[in-house]
Amino acid sequence: MTSSAPRRGWLSVTSVALGSFVLVLSEFLPIGLLPAIAADLDVGIGTAGLMVVATGLVGAVAAPVVTVWTSALDRRVVLVGLTVLLVVADALAAVAPAFWVLLVARMLLGVGIGGFWAIGAGIAGRLVRPESVIRATSLITAGVSVATVVSLPLGALVSALATWRLAFVIGGVLGLVALGLQVAMLPRIPAQQRVRFGTLGSLLGVPRARVGLIAAAFLFTAQFAAYTYIAPYLQDLVGVDADTVTVALLVFGIAGIVGNFAAGFTLGRSVLGTIGSAKFVLAGAVVLLPLLAHSVVGVFVLLVVWGLVWGALPLGMQTWMSTSSPAGSETGLALFVTTIQLAIAAGSVLGGAAVSSFGLAVDFWLAGGVAVVGAIVLVVLGTRRSSGTPAVASAPAPAPAPAVAVASAPAETTATGSVAVACP
Repeated sequence: MTSSAPRRGWLSVTSVALGSFVLVLSEFLPIGLLPAIAADLDVGIGTAGLMVVATGLVGAVAAPVVTVWTSALDRRVVLVGLTVLLVVADALAAVAPAFWVLLVARMLLGVGIGGFWAIGAGIAGRLVRPESVIRATSLITAGVSVATVVSLPLGALVSALATWRLAFVIGGVLGLVALGLQVAMLPRIPAQQRVRFGTLGSLLGVPRARVGLIAAAFLFTAQFAAYTYIAPYLQDLVGVDADTVTVALLVFGIAGIVGNFAAGFTLGRSVLGTIGSAKFVLAGAVVLLPLLAHSVVGVFVLLVVWGLVWGALPLGMQTWMSTSSPAGSETGLALFVTTIQLAIAAGSVLGGAAVSSFGLAVDFWLAGGVAVVGAIVLVVLGTRRSSGTPAVASAPAPAPAPAVAVASAPAETTATGSVAVACP
């Protein structure tokens, strides 16, 4: 561990968790602000929506690029720099005089998001004791769940009471708070291994990593094929009003927070068991939602179940990936972040096509089928022992990376050892 004081280690984790919260809050804030932004900057709703897409696509590219370009730098310096980028992006968005300036700001945010989740998400293993790594990582991941719950209502509220620019001011101020805590609390975290683009490519030859990426692609595609259209489902199929939709989304988000922390305990017992069972339960909940659309109570129960297992899955998948790379957790997480950003976009497109062609019910059934395929891939292929690990090219590092022999270990290996465990 970099810090010998447990309390300081947990304060450092908290500063990173706040950073994750503000990043995701800033990413999702515009969803509730699109009409106001479109009207003020004189663009169409479809054009305004590009700033959400641009953030995700830039994040997908930034994850591996930032990982490679900063692999020789102290991780504290990199994390602080990414948080500074977040503050700059929100400040620029708040004063943007034209839509293209706002789009540039969102692309800068995408760089921060991609870089953060490739580096900061796996940093808990350098800050706390080995037996506390998964719990610390779940705290960092909780920032995502909380931000998801807060962002949409906050954006809508700010848009109704004031200008949409205030939302980005709030994001920037919170980013400054996170920046101050990181500067004060994060210790030096020396780079452990130089990463090259060839290192990232060679990871695809590691069976355990390859299985994790494929399973993650299926999972996030399924999740966002369904979740993107949860509001239309509630309004059109269930027949509830806008206030009930807001309550339903809030219930889903709170359940996700609970599931995230619960996974911090279950992953210590079985990574494969936690992820596999959660995927099957998610598929079942999504498939049943159209069938129980006549019962508001039944729908809310399914949303709670869905939220619980979804809260566990990003932490579980990133735990899997962080223990899959012989070159260190950051290598696995860089490809993981790229995979999930592309899968989120693919899921939204797939869901839109299904809704347009066949209706909301078919979209949810399709999403459930994709989730089942992903679960089967993980369980069937993940239980096989890897026959070996291809050599991974790397440059000498300032400090040697801990020896990790995960490529030849069973997929059931728990993540409570000295390996850095990562979160989304």
